[in-house]
Amino acid sequence: MQNSDMQTVTDGPYLAGQMMDRPLTISSIMAYAADVHPTGRITSATVEGGRHSYTYREAWARIAQLAGALKSMGIGPGDRVATLAWNGYRHFELYYAVAGIGAVCHTINPRLFPDQIAWIMSHAGDRALFYDLTFAPLVAELGPRMPEGLTQVFLSDEAHRPEGAPPEVRAYEALLDAQPATFDWPEVPEEAAAALCYTSGTTGDPKGALYSHRSTVLHAMSAVLGVPQGFGAGRAILPVVPLFHVNAWGLPYACPLSGTDLVFPGPHLDGASLFDLMAETGVTNAWGVPTVWAGLIEEMSRRDAKPDALEMLLIGGSAVSTAMIERLEDFDIRTVHGWGMTEMSPIGTCTRPLAEGAGRAARIDNAIPQGKRLFGLEMKIVGDDGTPQPHDGVARGELLVRGPAVVNGYFNAPEASRLAFDADGWFRTGDVATIDAAGQLRIVDRTKDLIKSGGEWISSLELENLALAHPSVANAAAIAVPDAKWDERPLLVVVPADPGTGVDTDALLDHMRAHLAKWQVPDQVVVADALPMTATGKISKKDLRSRIADGG
Repeated sequence: MQNSDMQTVTDGPYLAGQMMDRPLTISSIMAYAADVHPTGRITSATVEGGRHSYTYREAWARIAQLAGALKSMGIGPGDRVATLAWNGYRHFELYYAVAGIGAVCHTINPRLFPDQIAWIMSHAGDRALFYDLTFAPLVAELGPRMPEGLTQVFLSDEAHRPEGAPPEVRAYEALLDAQPATFDWPEVPEEAAAALCYTSGTTGDPKGALYSHRSTVLHAMSAVLGVPQGFGAGRAILPVVPLFHVNAWGLPYACPLSGTDLVFPGPHLDGASLFDLMAETGVTNAWGVPTVWAGLIEEMSRRDAKPDALEMLLIGGSAVSTAMIERLEDFDIRTVHGWGMTEMSPIGTCTRPLAEGAGRAARIDNAIPQGKRLFGLEMKIVGDDGTPQPHDGVARGELLVRGPAVVNGYFNAPEASRLAFDADGWFRTGDVATIDAAGQLRIVDRTKDLIKSGGEWISSLELENLALAHPSVANAAAIAVPDAKWDERPLLVVVPADPGTGVDTDALLDHMRAHLAKWQVPDQVVVADALPMTATGKISKKDLRSRIADGG
């Protein structure tokens, strides 16, 4: 017989806990930082030139001013507010003010083609656009293709008004100056949408991931737990991963939450600019994709030094090569390897630190796989028929995930949403992986990038990592090409480390034969000046296949 004190909770007759139901909101993170970590700093390299630096408490006051400005512009709950901006303090302020009033911060990747940006803005139904001075020409080019009635604001003061900008385009600083430094923040439901980020659309139209307040706060907490060596008072993180790409991997939320200083690089992401900024601001760790760190490594090699305080790089976006991990170790910099997706807020896994005193070889081995799951994320691998595969480090299958920071569908895209999940509601990542008994994830390939030769699978990632381990190779991509006998064979495209010397392809293949079965070795190596890249800094194999098919 059911106890009279029992209440129906979610799926069944469970006893309800007697705890306050307070929402997990994004604005509460900055309120907390301003109160508990008031002297934590945000330092930015600005578009106008020079540096800007202020505390979390000072940032919170400006965010209140911005919230008032947004309200005066008629922005309200559920409205989408677009941004075209670099990593800087004003973009950071938009993250909190927009979400804090119940609206949705829609970050747009400015590296996309203008037609894609116009499509995304229309699909999102944006009501306002805030843009950095750098992108004034892009905004002018977009012109009538943007949503009708869109309010435009440039992220600077009147002294830096873009040439040709009409009077109705507003200056950010003038908007803030007209508002008080306090704001009566609404109590936004934690399930409310807070941020919108579109995938790059490598297959079909871009798809929108619509994050909630709850998912964002939980992801930030999980990130701090998952990378404990990166966060805390006295540490400073440089997000080179853009604020316009998956919320800079959650760092704008995780850093204030943990009292970690933030250093924003602005528009200059070359190795020399990053080195100087890190050295000047005491950056202890930085997060970004491998292509960015290749430039920093080149600059450190040129100077024969690293930025003094730099201890660690978190590398994600695409697999990091063993050669890069080893080169960073040469400079006494540790690598944390991460994996995730736009649809996962985005971090899913990362490598955990070893015990104090672990040697170089152990550290390198530890950083090669993609690591263990963050709290809240569940993972499984399945075969072609959907059957779960064992977590023994050998069996491989498509990786499926679920958790409170994983999307349950795409924004206004029902058909894409239907195809993205299995019958039990797990999200299909499109990655092929193994998971070992200790929970360590190793990404083998993307399902669409695997090469099937004579009925056997060849990992393009394995071929690329072996090529990158050769000193003559700066970058590499392996793709499948049609073959009459074997169905598909691997073709390797490489970029030389020294354009003057080039690549001895015979020597490169000999190097690879020492680590591969005969049938896995590429039949052909093509030397190229550069590889096509996506808007998020990954190699675009779609474009590479087209180029090779066209004889390019």
